[in-house]
Amino acid sequence: MEIKETMQQTVWALCLLLVISACKTEKRPDWADINEKIITEYEVKGRSRTDVPNTGIISNLEDATVTNLKNLESVTLGDGVTAKVYWGMGALMALVELEPGASMPERTIEGERFLFVREGEVEESINGERKTLVAKPREEPGPLNGAAPVHEFVYLQDGAETAITAGSNGATILEVFSPVSSFYLKAAGYDKDIPDPVSIDGFPVEPNIKPGVVMNLDELQYSELVPGANSRIISGNGVQMSFLRMNPNTVFARHIHPEEQTMLAFRGWIDEIILDTIVQMKGSDIVNLPPDLVHGGHLGPYGCDALDVFFPPRTDYDSYSKVRLDGYHSIIPKGAKAELLINGSESDPALVFTEGPTWQNGKLYFSNMYFDENFNGDPKKSSLVEMDPDGSYRNIVQNKMQTNGITALEDGTLAVCDMFGHRVLKMDTKGNILKVLANSYDGKPLDGPNDLVVDRKGGIYFTDPQFTADAVKNQPGRTAYYLSPDGDLKRLLEPDSYAMPNGIALSPDGKTLYINNTYDDREGWNVNSDKENFVWAYDVQEDGTITNERKFAELYLTAGVLDKLEKSSGADGMKVDAEGNLYVATYAGVQLFNNKGEFQGIIYVPDYPVNLAFGGSNMKTLYITSLSKVYSIPTKIGAP
Repeated sequence: MEIKETMQQTVWALCLLLVISACKTEKRPDWADINEKIITEYEVKGRSRTDVPNTGIISNLEDATVTNLKNLESVTLGDGVTAKVYWGMGALMALVELEPGASMPERTIEGERFLFVREGEVEESINGERKTLVAKPREEPGPLNGAAPVHEFVYLQDGAETAITAGSNGATILEVFSPVSSFYLKAAGYDKDIPDPVSIDGFPVEPNIKPGVVMNLDELQYSELVPGANSRIISGNGVQMSFLRMNPNTVFARHIHPEEQTMLAFRGWIDEIILDTIVQMKGSDIVNLPPDLVHGGHLGPYGCDALDVFFPPRTDYDSYSKVRLDGYHSIIPKGAKAELLINGSESDPALVFTEGPTWQNGKLYFSNMYFDENFNGDPKKSSLVEMDPDGSYRNIVQNKMQTNGITALEDGTLAVCDMFGHRVLKMDTKGNILKVLANSYDGKPLDGPNDLVVDRKGGIYFTDPQFTADAVKNQPGRTAYYLSPDGDLKRLLEPDSYAMPNGIALSPDGKTLYINNTYDDREGWNVNSDKENFVWAYDVQEDGTITNERKFAELYLTAGVLDKLEKSSGADGMKVDAEGNLYVATYAGVQLFNNKGEFQGIIYVPDYPVNLAFGGSNMKTLYITSLSKVYSIPTKIGAP
């Protein structure tokens, strides 16, 4: 059996080397001998395909050689319009700078084109119809702001008429063409005969984007390529784009594939393995990797964001995309988006920082916490809010306490974290305090009860991250507690084992407790821990205590956090649905994990989501509190 497998592997390797040696042009590439040696030495595995055409186009990038956009000559396309243009044999990329109000020449699309707005705003006339496309960076999350990023794009196919004009602040756009655009080749002074374009019809991957529809790149789901590397994959007929987020310390083993790959680094850096060399690629570095050329990569402490453009589209990437979408849409219906119910910055009573929602008796209850730009709170400016399903709302408590997490109790009342009051309360839905459930531990006041969840016995788990204005804290550190049904309060965590324990949730069977960590390795934060950017799981014992601490789900980190070498996900409120899927409010949106802790996707929310709750007539609507706003989105499963 071993001899047979060895012979099969040898035959496969010889066939692969023959494919590699069969040059796409008449001349055997200079790198071919080294490539073959590395394939043999490292037993590099790859795929093969027979439909990669010889386009006759010669790249303006030297094969397997890293350069930078600044080293390319600028191409003038019109008054106030310049571009950096680079191409391979099957795809062309143009990074175009437009001054305020500048226009590009009117064109007819040949083949297909994707336009991505990287900065600013453009108006594009598509077959006479005007569409506005914008880009906005992610706002630094804080108590008063935290808008999600927006990077709009549009896909056009052969024959579409287009004209582009920049907005009042100018714009930077990225255009990607397949086949290689003769318009840009001529503008760049291509000094060879331009062959007739190859057909991009007939490749086995179909476009996953509708032509002519403006979309937001940041709303697309990530697909896992290798552990630690996730990508938003966009496929056309002839070209495929992989907007890649590579986590710190991720490893891409040496590999080959039959598609041409052109890579542009955006953020961070990667030690790119190219043949027998290692080259560090960082912002605006580019490289063209011909088919079947050995490459790989090691990520540094910042990770790296990059764009890979493939010609032709990869079937394996298409499969990865479909797998992740299937997981996401097993939880969130197709086409569903977070819809704005309340904009508390424009309505009355005003909302500042909405938190801790829960559904009770057909209404949503949530906290309206006052914070200034430095996270200084004020109970006299805070309130507890009742909202009807249609989005109309009113204060039921105001100017008395700064509440945070709220959860529904079986008797129709509410358990409420009075954060600045150092206590957990039982309240009715009119805002009356019925009972103080907990206000001290070991003879000392609690610090700041934050979020909570009730078990089947009526016991309450709650976190206390000491996130209050008191200069001197009462307890020895940040922790979590369990309040038994008979009123016995137990401390569950070693103080300060979490930098900031925040969201807390129970599995549907009540046997597993989840706790997340908002901050870690955060500059200026006075507690570090080993919890990093994870949701942690614990086995629940009969007396409510917990054991068997373990990592459950790794949270996606935003670029701004990675740039600071932090592990701060901004994880806040969490909920679990009837099938055990976990929903976590974070800087990046509402992150979804199945009951095994496997990442399923991110619900895009236009503002930083803070907390969430199931509600509605069938308990399948997810309500999301998000700074001064409240959003809702339907789910397929709903509350346990």
